[in-house]
Amino acid sequence: MLNWGLNRSNGTVATLDPAAPTPPVEAKPPVAPVKPRARIALALGGGAARGWAHIGVLRALDEAGIEVGMIAGTSIGALVGGCYLAGKLDELEAFARSLTMRRIAGLLDFTIGGGGLFGGMRLTKRMQEHLQGLAIEDLDRPFVAVASEVNTGHEVWVTSGSLITAIRASYALPGIFEPIRCNNRTLIDGALVNPVPVSVCRAHEEPLVVAVNLNYDLYGRSAVVKHNASVQLVEPSVKRAEEARLGMTGVMVQAFNIIQDRISRARLAGDPPDIALHPRLGDIGLSEFHRAGEAIERGYEEGMSKLSELKRLQETFAR
Repeated sequence: MLNWGLNRSNGTVATLDPAAPTPPVEAKPPVAPVKPRARIALALGGGAARGWAHIGVLRALDEAGIEVGMIAGTSIGALVGGCYLAGKLDELEAFARSLTMRRIAGLLDFTIGGGGLFGGMRLTKRMQEHLQGLAIEDLDRPFVAVASEVNTGHEVWVTSGSLITAIRASYALPGIFEPIRCNNRTLIDGALVNPVPVSVCRAHEEPLVVAVNLNYDLYGRSAVVKHNASVQLVEPSVKRAEEARLGMTGVMVQAFNIIQDRISRARLAGDPPDIALHPRLGDIGLSEFHRAGEAIERGYEEGMSKLSELKRLQETFAR
């Protein structure tokens, strides 16, 4: 008996010869199993204007498909990390790249008799445009903003409540921005106690911790210098140039740089991350927010340079 079949190309009926050899089935190439990868916990450090580099790091991670499981941020690290988890990184980057020295001056609201030179309300209004009413609990991944309590020196981890308030408390640089009063605590910049919050990620039992340190190339390793205190005459022109270069604000900035650098090195030595990213930002000053494009690019380059190591560690920690 002949078998009948349908010719699918033209709809006609065709005979099938049972004696005809069965055509070989083409073997499909084996599909390589997808290797599981551990999520990473990010510790985003403080560094004022240098912190725009965090945006570039996050862009590199996203492009490579590296999943971020949680973020702990200090100072501007809290700002960038909070906006990222809130899905507002594009808006933050557009804002950062739009800054000029004139626009920065327009965002600063001088105060008299307060705890800082600026009240910070103009900056807060900009954040409210995108983060108004958003609580840390609303984010889809854990987020911690690190602050310092001014009356006790305690390190404060803000893990719930208003995202805007948490960010403002974390970047309230002493003498610059007014402290944030929150639940009977007066909070200031977290960089005074934990500039790169690796310890926060460890406390959340995250297996793979990645730190982004913005101050690595400022000074180098600390040293002790024996010095002669004898008086030396300085040329008046040299003295005036030195005074003009520093000034009161310059001295404050340099002092804060030293504090961040030394505390970072001490804390990271005792509790190191699994991998550290060190964007080269030493030539960008704390207040040079108008150089966002440069900082973002350097953060992106540093993130891309560590991708292979990051992926290897992801596979290792996923076992």
